[in-house]
Amino acid sequence: MGQKKSNLCFILLLQFTSLIHCFAEPLDTILHDHALRVMSQKRRHSDELYDARLPKYLAGMKLSVVGLRSRTLWTKGANFSSFLIPPKTLPVPYVKRILIVYHNLGNCSSSYYSLSGYSLLTPVVGFLVYDASHLSSKNLSKLELNTNGETISIAFNKSLSARGKEGTKCAAFGALGDVLLSDLSLPNICHSTSQGHFSIVIPIKKRHKMSLLWILGFVAGFTGLVLGTVAVRSLLCKRTQEMEREADEGEFLKTYWIASSKMPQAQVTRTQPVLESKILPNPKMSWYA
Repeated sequence: MGQKKSNLCFILLLQFTSLIHCFAEPLDTILHDHALRVMSQKRRHSDELYDARLPKYLAGMKLSVVGLRSRTLWTKGANFSSFLIPPKTLPVPYVKRILIVYHNLGNCSSSYYSLSGYSLLTPVVGFLVYDASHLSSKNLSKLELNTNGETISIAFNKSLSARGKEGTKCAAFGALGDVLLSDLSLPNICHSTSQGHFSIVIPIKKRHKMSLLWILGFVAGFTGLVLGTVAVRSLLCKRTQEMEREADEGEFLKTYWIASSKMPQAQVTRTQPVLESKILPNPKMSWYA
């Protein structure tokens, strides 16, 4: 049991360390340093893609490197990883040898890149081009590419295809924090004219939040209506009971039944006659006297 707890704590520590490194180090520095380590281990052949072994704090991120001659890039282009660089492409400024560093940020993607109003549908992938004339140098110069009007194709994993997802866009993240959105030519294909970092993004649907608010409002209104109805009926019932009690405490009336109806019966009293004048007539004045 103690060993399991120790292993769990170690795993959590690795994940925490991974997050710290993801936020602390500049991305290009991480990619640059590990690319150089791959190429400096032993003599590497041109036109072959090599995968880099990354430390545990970068688990989930993939990095690969290829060295090319510029004339090869011009005649054949470069079709490695998920990127297709067209022929007749040249590095700017021109050098004889280049190093292309491909990367897939995996679960670190959202740590480096985000776009307001959108969420990442795919991991962020990209490539960077360096001057490989002096691989012994600790810092390689970054280059640009001139594709002569052609576009670079970026193919994303088909299992993460954007087919049927409304509003999906290709997002190209610039070095200064700018983001360029464009349409997809196919459900999992984006295009670019330069190197960089790319992903397919999808709009965050706020309608769900509004629907939830409407539902909550409807439930609250219905609950209020039910409680109000119960309160009114309770008040009327109480008032009726008070009226019946007041009637019971007043004059008691006998009742009798007529068919199936119960009717009140008042007490029978006889009103005694009262003369209008208490002076009796004089019997002598009678015509019959």
